[in-house]
Amino acid sequence: MVDESGLAMEIANTKDETPIIMGSSEYEMIELFRRINVSRPIALTLACLAKGREISSQSIEMVSGLRQPEVSVAMRYLRENNWIDIREEKKSKGKGRPIKLYRLTVPMDRIVSKIEEEIIAESRLVLRNIERLKHIA
Repeated sequence: MVDESGLAMEIANTKDETPIIMGSSEYEMIELFRRINVSRPIALTLACLAKGREISSQSIEMVSGLRQPEVSVAMRYLRENNWIDIREEKKSKGKGRPIKLYRLTVPMDRIVSKIEEEIIAESRLVLRNIERLKHIA
């Protein structure tokens, strides 16, 4: 679960037992994404995936404090942008669905550049609309 105090949170990864840590840089990344209007689930999910490790959706839920539907929405957005790779791993014990493991396939700077392009395009559209309003009024 996310610790709002800024302390590192750890959870074991399903692939290897190295903990996934949400530290101060991840909290800053989340805050900056939120300031540029990236949705909370996407910001938290990107922060979880930022170190380039493979992580399960359950681990993302536990580290970020997101619910399963929120992680699914974020993953859909990341998939639509071709930013993640999804791999299924059979459970070692018992029956049930395989575990889905996610990993970023695009460097974080390219993701940020893509978001920047979208914001600039949106801002240009807003400015054009303002100019049209000035001429109409």
